[in-house]
Amino acid sequence: MDIGVEAYLLVSMLLFCIGMAGVLVRRNLLIIYMSLELMLNAANIALVALSRFNDNLNGQVMVFFIITVAAAEVAVGLALIVALYRRHKTAQVNELNSLKL
Repeated sequence: MDIGVEAYLLVSMLLFCIGMAGVLVRRNLLIIYMSLELMLNAANIALVALSRFNDNLNGQVMVFFIITVAAAEVAVGLALIVALYRRHKTAQVNELNSLKL
């Protein structure tokens, strides 16, 4: 049984929508950050699915570079979140309305 590209794109769309809802609804920095990563992975799934469907490796190579950059982004993003938490003692976005030192 062969799964069509539509199934992969549907999963990608659902993951992207869940991530977008997490960014728009949640107020915790960690949850927002995880939702952004979920949206990035949804885009990766769509790229790999379309690349496989078109018998072209360009999308898969692009995903490899996206994952590499995302790993560095996770390190920097989590460091910023930890620094904000240490300074303000909270991870709630509505309480971090000022970035003054």
